Amino acid sequence: MSKQNPDYPGQYPEKSDFADSPPAYQDPGMAGYQTSYPGPYPPAQPYPSPQGQYPMGQGPAVTMQPAIYVQRAPLVHPMPDYLGYSIFTMLCCCLPLGIAALIYSISTRDANNMGNEELAKKNSRLARNLNHTGLGIGIAVLILWIAYVAFSASRH
Repeated sequence: MSKQNPDYPGQYPEKSDFADSPPAYQDPGMAGYQTSYPGPYPPAQPYPSPQGQYPMGQGPAVTMQPAIYVQRAPLVHPMPDYLGYSIFTMLCCCLPLGIAALIYSISTRDANNMGNEELAKKNSRLARNLNHTGLGIGIAVLILWIAYVAFSASRH
């Protein structure tokens, strides 16, 4: 076995410790066969001329299979998307719930256009519930603000 270098433990042994030397270089052209051409590659073969096989100016016919795209048609009876209600809720009542309702309204519209009825129902219901909740919060805040103003005005 070979010994390790004492100056660097764990390193590879020195080259002088190997018993076998690497094989001598052999020229690929001299490795048991002779080539009949000068240089490392054989000469290029010309392609056969297609003249006579095809009419002038036309090449071979290429047949391609048609691509099949499966796409659902938009729903015949689309689910309501509550887009206007969502914009009103966002601007006038409760901004965070209005933004969430707007996102689900747009998702409902996309699902309607893709023909995905289950997703359209789910998104439509969620947009409606978010809009109702946002409107309720907006009305409650408005009532509390009116009560506060009326109460504070009566004390002065």
